[in-house]
Amino acid sequence: MNQLHHVDSHLCITFNKTSHNILIRNFFKGISRLGDGVFWYSFMALMLCLDQARALLPVCHMIAAGLIGTLIYKWLKVRTLRPRPFNVYQQISLRSIPLDQFSFPSGHTLHAVIFSMVAIHYYPMLATALIPFTILIGLSRPILGLHYPSDVLVGGLIGMLISIISFYII
Repeated sequence: MNQLHHVDSHLCITFNKTSHNILIRNFFKGISRLGDGVFWYSFMALMLCLDQARALLPVCHMIAAGLIGTLIYKWLKVRTLRPRPFNVYQQISLRSIPLDQFSFPSGHTLHAVIFSMVAIHYYPMLATALIPFTILIGLSRPILGLHYPSDVLVGGLIGMLISIISFYII
């Protein structure tokens, strides 16, 4: 377990070093900001405008799965209390303002995976845009010094699990 923590920390520091380049830093700050919800809520509104009544089920599905994701990730954050990497390692530069105090799991990644998987389930043609966007959101978190790679990985896995379960329920 100690070896995994060491690899996780080393990867986090390595990812974060790329943020010393202002173009990389600003690109991933923009991606991360979109992952705060701006993109996803705008996307759902656009779905309703373009596809009208047919988009109602996909949008409601995205909202319901997203709410479950929020409950689970907030519950985990207050249970694990994992400090953010920039609070632990002085080599890590904070490049964006965190939304909360703790690191585990990545809520941005969890929600990006949920929203992407649900949207792609109803609109498969969106995969070519949403999959790379979701990957960029996940990458942005350690690059900006906000999360360890393991936070991103677990957030993504939880998002996948919530999405898969939701397909059986809805």
